[in-house]
Amino acid sequence: VAIEPADLSHALCTRRLVTRDDVVTVPLNREQSGDSRDALAKALYGKLFSWLVERCNEKLVDDSASTAFVGILDIFGFEQFQTNSFEQLCINYANERLQQQFNWDIFKAEQAEYEAEGIEWQAIEFVDNQECLDLIDKKSSMG
Repeated sequence: VAIEPADLSHALCTRRLVTRDDVVTVPLNREQSGDSRDALAKALYGKLFSWLVERCNEKLVDDSASTAFVGILDIFGFEQFQTNSFEQLCINYANERLQQQFNWDIFKAEQAEYEAEGIEWQAIEFVDNQECLDLIDKKSSMG
């Protein structure tokens, strides 16, 4: 972002009040400045996410195909939005992480314990989205 540090600091730490006769610059307290910073970060991440999705769609989507999408199923299922936001991705990711913990506690760990103790049991089939979570979690260097 091409902005001078002093200008950014001023924008995050003050607000302008416009009255009928005057414009007054009011300093923000620490909490309000933090809220400004957080709002800017959310907006930047949102714009970056939208830009990234647009670039991926340009390269990956076959215009002749009827549908093409990348989705993360959360514990409540897919939500149908015309356009998903970075915020929705984060919500779905967090929900899927919780679902994965539930799956581990209820299915994987219990079945592993039965196996270790030699208890006869019938395997419970369930959808395991660990690979999708690993893809998002993976830290890799670009280039």
